[in-house]
Amino acid sequence: MWVLVGNVFISQLILISMTKIMGILNVTPDSFSDGGKFFDTSKAVEHALQMEKDGADFIDVGGESTKPGSEPVSEEEELRRVIPVIEAIKDKVKVPISIDSYKATVVDKAIIAGATWANDVSGLRDEEMMKVVAKHNVPVVCMHMQGDPKTMQDKPHYEDVVTDIISDFKKVKEKAESFGVKEILFDPGIGFGKTVEHNLTILKRLEEFKVLGKIVIGPSRKSFIGKLTGAEVDGRLGGTLGAVVISMLNGADIIRVHDVKEAKQAVEIVKAIRNA
Repeated sequence: MWVLVGNVFISQLILISMTKIMGILNVTPDSFSDGGKFFDTSKAVEHALQMEKDGADFIDVGGESTKPGSEPVSEEEELRRVIPVIEAIKDKVKVPISIDSYKATVVDKAIIAGATWANDVSGLRDEEMMKVVAKHNVPVVCMHMQGDPKTMQDKPHYEDVVTDIISDFKKVKEKAESFGVKEILFDPGIGFGKTVEHNLTILKRLEEFKVLGKIVIGPSRKSFIGKLTGAEVDGRLGGTLGAVVISMLNGADIIRVHDVKEAKQAVEIVKAIRNA
């Protein structure tokens, strides 16, 4: 099968061989899946090293929960959480470190501390974020979110979820490029202002997002898996791996997960079978 990437058709086998795993490192007390586990800097460093050993191609460090209904934390508190961790792991891991934040100042200081990627769950809404990313000339993941974490699950609505998100992304891309942002990856935002049906449609039609460029997807342990299977957060590994596989087959370049070792195995098996 061939997929349109920009103006070029690329074999889906090549896309699969390019799929990478981004390991989630939540330095928070209240994230929906692993809040509090790695709030201590030493535990966070240990987990980062383990994720790299397990096959992570990126480490994504976040200091604020963006689960549905969550309250924002102050810039100062977010910096207090993430900067020591980034400084502690930058010389210990060989893979790129990403800063997961929608605050421009946090991203700026995190990059100075050692991060080389930015991951903005607010979808580059802030022009200051565009300026920071352009100044440091780092890749940025632009994630789609309808509303904000506190209100995003209050009756999300789209005429066509894929078409609407692509339209939103095209506008953001044009504006960000006018600010000098050179490398943008796009994350449709599973669970961020989306119903279960929206999430399933996004995963089914993921390859349509390739018209924008590289695609990141984060289905790990999300609530749609629980609603479909009845599984609690800590029992959603099987559902997550199902989403990982379909994401690969439908063109994901980077898949963001909590369970790096298991997701990496799934990625490698799919690659081996498809390339046999």
